[in-house]
Amino acid sequence: ATGASGQRVVSELKKKEGITVIAGVRNIQKAEKLALNTVTRQIDVTSAPEVTAKALEGADAVVCATGFVPGNPFQMGKAAHAVDNVGTKNLIEAAKLAGVKKFVLISSILTNGRAIGQEKSAGFVITNAFGGVLDEKLEAEQYLRASGLDYTIIRPGGLKGEAPAEPVMFSKEDTLYSGEISRDLVAAVTADAVFSPATSNQVLEIVEKGSCVPGTCPDLPGSADRSAWFM
Repeated sequence: ATGASGQRVVSELKKKEGITVIAGVRNIQKAEKLALNTVTRQIDVTSAPEVTAKALEGADAVVCATGFVPGNPFQMGKAAHAVDNVGTKNLIEAAKLAGVKKFVLISSILTNGRAIGQEKSAGFVITNAFGGVLDEKLEAEQYLRASGLDYTIIRPGGLKGEAPAEPVMFSKEDTLYSGEISRDLVAAVTADAVFSPATSNQVLEIVEKGSCVPGTCPDLPGSADRSAWFM
């Protein structure tokens, strides 16, 4: 919960009434400096599920916003596999052991790019150049689908740090081939998806309206009315 998206998800969840938000962090000292102002528990997704399950005790839902941080170009493949693939699987198994009911995974558009004819597209090639991360994320998605948990997979477009310029556009699985979206919008969608029965066992692809390269996304309306997102 100390990453750019994780912090925003925590903030959005804290706005919900009647719930306790627990921030899973790898580094407690870093979390303290960020002043998340909520309960924190140490979680390292590369640890064994049995270890992580203890930190998830009492939780009804888990939001996974983890992602490897690109660094040494010769180690990116190893890092992406350890965090975005195996690490996510570990967290899924830990959630099952802890009796968690809902699992929301923030993934990415184009994770399934090879199967939908997009493996040579600029979006897929550029993103997957970072340690094959889209391939690793796809394996984690498939693992979650087969886990038996009630899941929601959120696939945002390219993430940007500034406030949203346009409303969010929702689309079906494997339909958005480009586009960008504010991390603020991703966090809001994620927080609402945790509690919406309409997102049960669904894959949601999201970008900001008008951010797609022409011809790479369906022409769908943007939704500025948050209360109507999951009607």
